Amino acid sequence: MTLNWERILKLAAEGNLEPPKTIRKSKDEWASQLSPEAYHVTRSHGTERPFSSDMCSRIEPGIYDCVCCGTPLFDATEKFDSGTGWPSFTQPIEASVVAYKADHSYGMTRIEALCNVCEAHLGHVFPDGPAPTGLRYCMNAVALAKQQG
Repeated sequence: MTLNWERILKLAAEGNLEPPKTIRKSKDEWASQLSPEAYHVTRSHGTERPFSSDMCSRIEPGIYDCVCCGTPLFDATEKFDSGTGWPSFTQPIEASVVAYKADHSYGMTRIEALCNVCEAHLGHVFPDGPAPTGLRYCMNAVALAKQQG
């Protein structure tokens, strides 16, 4: 399935794709597994400071997993330096691993990107990315774990 902005909006409004699997844990289980910052971002829908991670500008081969459940989310071949201060990708590794939800916080409407397996907040997706998708998945670096290659 090809993802584009119209498809993302439709998924956010009408329901997401079926996840490859489902992982649910209690708040205490997540808190014991994650750093305080990763917990705040992924489980409390926080945002890390822009440019707080060198992951933004590092473009090197690899796969980026959800820091909570280990689900592969993004391939580095889809990563680009957006200049925004957060790691950015043009598309997920598979359409079913990311879920979308309208986010009306801070007086604006954005599309939140979540891990479709464990419901971790990853960041947001915007329609201002490069071709061919035109998408910019603006992710929190602490929500991602780069696989060791």
